[in-house]
Amino acid sequence: MQKTVILNQNRDFLQLYRRGRKIVSPYMILYVRKNRRKYNRLGITVGKKVGCAVKRNRARRIIRQAYRETEHLLPTGIDLVIVALPAIDGIRSTQLRDYLAGNGLQRIRRMFAPPEGGKS
Repeated sequence: MQKTVILNQNRDFLQLYRRGRKIVSPYMILYVRKNRRKYNRLGITVGKKVGCAVKRNRARRIIRQAYRETEHLLPTGIDLVIVALPAIDGIRSTQLRDYLAGNGLQRIRRMFAPPEGGKS
């Protein structure tokens, strides 16, 4: 991960849950927020509903790999927490990568785009 720092402080996670914007997909929930830094910060959460420890670790690996492959496409200066949902158990990292690079990236960019239009 070239321009990414790992989030591991509980207060950072809680702040993102409270103040970040949420993107829901069938496999995960993304919490995104600008961080005013020159790098991104990533946190990954996988709860016990996903399955046993083997399945949770596999989910973390899949998420990390998908993020690594799409990191260069993401805007710089965001905090991102990815919460895995139970449906992530049956997918491959390429499916998650395709979602992040396509629909996920599009929704993240739309969040941080300046508002269009104005008075007519």
